[in-house]
Amino acid sequence: MGYETILFDVQNGVATITLNRPDKLNAFNDQMIDETTAAFKQSGRDKAIRCVVLTGNGRAFSSGQDLADVTERGDAFSIGDHLRHGYHKLITQMVQLEKPIIGAINGIAAGAGCGVALAADLRIAADSASFMLAFSKVGLVPDSGVNWLLPRLIGQARAYEMAITADKVPADKALAWGMVNRVVPAGQLMENVAAWAGSLAAGPTLAFGLTKRAMNQAWQTDLFGALEAEAYLQEIAGRSHDNKEGVAAFLEKRAAQFKGM
Repeated sequence: MGYETILFDVQNGVATITLNRPDKLNAFNDQMIDETTAAFKQSGRDKAIRCVVLTGNGRAFSSGQDLADVTERGDAFSIGDHLRHGYHKLITQMVQLEKPIIGAINGIAAGAGCGVALAADLRIAADSASFMLAFSKVGLVPDSGVNWLLPRLIGQARAYEMAITADKVPADKALAWGMVNRVVPAGQLMENVAAWAGSLAAGPTLAFGLTKRAMNQAWQTDLFGALEAEAYLQEIAGRSHDNKEGVAAFLEKRAAQFKGM
């Protein structure tokens, strides 16, 4: 499938999705939302893809929604419908994708761009990157999954502070708060991302995906429900090639050759 607002590249089991409207600081319009969603769907269907990287081209990861694009539509524009038919599908696609997603945060991640970054499973940020909930500056509430994702990462008090102040949170503070996993020098971002993604793609990606499902389900249930979900998913993992290969490799004192199945 050809894309116009994103770049899509697959190498060595890693798909890299690059938001590609650098002149707009990778602000989302309808086309970019749809194409990013389609790229994640494509990544889920392609068995050769075992890890996905999401990043931005240029100075920004994403500045959020393209407000000029919205303004042109006039009073008939429905923000609620825009969310339901756009960002909700993208966030859902990311959260339900049972392959590791690394957010390579190369610059500002603001507004909906912050929500999309938070929907990645792991985040590695350039030391020049920052996060910002810009919604209150235009009289709106956070959306794009922010209200569910962010408090779970950094706590409600900090998340609410970000929402109502619209202050930038630099990469070092984001790391201290638990919003990102790692911070690296900007010039070494993609090098570090490639190494991490390559390691994940060579790992037991079926188990990685089942772990993601187990943790997502655990938010919605009690301990006993989580225990039962673990037993069910562990039964699937325990019958996999990767489990048999991992056990054999351990006993034979050699490196395992996982296939993600």
